[in-house]
Amino acid sequence: MQQAVLRCTPQEPPVSTAYPSSAYGDAYGGPVLVEPEVRRMDGAVREASVPPLAPPWTHGSLADLPFDNANAHPDAVVLSRKDADGRWSDVTATQFADQVRAVAKGLVAEGLMPGDRVAVMARTIYEWTVLDFAAWSAGLVTVPVYPTSSVFQARWILQDSGAVALVTETAAQAAALGPERERLPDLKHLWVVEKGHVDRLAETGAHLPDQEVEVRRGMLGPDTLATLVYTSGTTGRPKGCALTHGNFFAEVDNAIELLYPVFRAKTSEEASVLLFLPMSHVFGRMVAIACIRARVRLGHAPSIKADRLLPDLASFRPTCLIAIPYMLEKVFNSARAKAEASGRVSSFDRAAAVAQRYGEALEAQQTGTGAGPSRALKTARAFYDPLVYRRIRNAMGGRVRYAICGGSPLGSRLAAFFAGAGIEIFEGYGLTETTGASTVTPPLKPRLGTVGWPLPGTRVRIAADGEILVGGDHVLRGYWDPQAGGVVPAAPDGWLATGDLGELDDEGYLTITGRKKEMLITAGGKSVAPAPLENWLRSHPLISQCLVLGDGRPFVSALITLDPAGITHWRQMNGKHPVPPGLLVDDEDLRAVLQRAVDEANKMVSRPESIRRFAVLPEDFTEEAGHLTPSMKLRREAVLRAFATEVEGLYTR
Repeated sequence: MQQAVLRCTPQEPPVSTAYPSSAYGDAYGGPVLVEPEVRRMDGAVREASVPPLAPPWTHGSLADLPFDNANAHPDAVVLSRKDADGRWSDVTATQFADQVRAVAKGLVAEGLMPGDRVAVMARTIYEWTVLDFAAWSAGLVTVPVYPTSSVFQARWILQDSGAVALVTETAAQAAALGPERERLPDLKHLWVVEKGHVDRLAETGAHLPDQEVEVRRGMLGPDTLATLVYTSGTTGRPKGCALTHGNFFAEVDNAIELLYPVFRAKTSEEASVLLFLPMSHVFGRMVAIACIRARVRLGHAPSIKADRLLPDLASFRPTCLIAIPYMLEKVFNSARAKAEASGRVSSFDRAAAVAQRYGEALEAQQTGTGAGPSRALKTARAFYDPLVYRRIRNAMGGRVRYAICGGSPLGSRLAAFFAGAGIEIFEGYGLTETTGASTVTPPLKPRLGTVGWPLPGTRVRIAADGEILVGGDHVLRGYWDPQAGGVVPAAPDGWLATGDLGELDDEGYLTITGRKKEMLITAGGKSVAPAPLENWLRSHPLISQCLVLGDGRPFVSALITLDPAGITHWRQMNGKHPVPPGLLVDDEDLRAVLQRAVDEANKMVSRPESIRRFAVLPEDFTEEAGHLTPSMKLRREAVLRAFATEVEGLYTR
């Protein structure tokens, strides 16, 4: 479909807001922060761009990174690996490079040829990163497969990519694909991490000279295909995004320079990141590569479930978290629930209000729109720090100073709270097609409620219909199409149509207003963006997920699911006996609480856009049932099919 493209008139030339010095350089000793250049049309900002902070990558590939690190800083700790006893062992640059080379030689010895696709189906584990760099060092292309994928989804990705080898984390994953092997004629190799096959690959190639890998690496360049990352398929069959080594360098190098306090700043504490988001997702993958590139100590946590993740955070003690808004919402709600259970909820709420005001005042000071936190506010924050904020930081390991957040809008209220609690949030927006982030909150210049301004080297444009268009060297080469003989260009005119809707302000900050395909048009002709209402309600401690609907209907309504931990706490605090979910959804007291939450959300929108009715579902939306993607995005059509009876009930009573 042809996209509506905005063209700027010559009467309104670019307006540069770059400045020669900033508090950024003064505070962190880093480079000067360059503000966006904006273009206007009809009085509104329609385009923003920031020049690259890092020079373009003209030779070599990601495969060089482990070996460059080993040559320049052989004893630097670049990763930590958790052993069977739960202890973390440091991995130096030399040790990592040696392991990558050994596994790469094993892949060569097994007969894999340059350009062959190798699929990896595993959680966020150390071996994922080893396999990524080993495959690249052997001239191969990696294809991530979510470990939670159904057999059908996994088979589709393996078929479409033409993968010749698959590495699974568990024997059960390999066995599940057994009946499908006859439909995968290209798949010649199957290795299992828990069976020690990665170590066995290293042994298999031990007889080969190191030069075999050097030759393979020498064949690669910035334009060489690095990976096929399949979209999560919220609106249809997953498509393989063809990302090059150059795409990753454009993304990672500029992110490292922009987020100087995370990756470059020298402090008394060693910079470290514990990665627990899926490495099958481009966000997690990009962060892992950035850590290797910047030699920031990287650890892997295979589970995001609290009983497993919290001990990993406590033992690893990261300085930066990579999160999605859902996780930060649960951290806040869990802390409040604990305070309520111990009779200190009033104190917690006062502390939360102080943190939010402090974060907002800090933002005003940093953006030049206010004087900053008052003396009284600073005193209040200092009082609550050991009582509330430090406990939240301790739950994240005790050393967290930064969080990089993406996947969906976080919201200004929660962003201000965490800033006031001592954790600086860098919120970003991007797609698989853009190798991760296209916009990021710049250090010391946040704009709460936005997803920042363009990543250096990125252009962002708002089309005539409000769609966000993105350009830059981090934008994918194209989509994988074996029927067409390889890669089909995705942005032939230099602009990628994202499918998202947004607005740019006078300083180039982007606000996401909705998803183009998800816009609802009621029977009365009113256009409604469901995302703001859904995000607000999802932040409520009793609500797990929310889907707003109303396309072609007389009014807007919503399906709401309950958060198990929040509901358990609510029952205990209100003297409610445990009952089956089917009975709980009809509890009048619970519906009254949820109605107040809906009323609060409705204050953000006009009357025709507000939620008139809602249904509380007896079960949550899950990835296993096909309601959610692995990155927690709603598969709307699947939800509406699964709960068609409840939907009809909203409009027939």
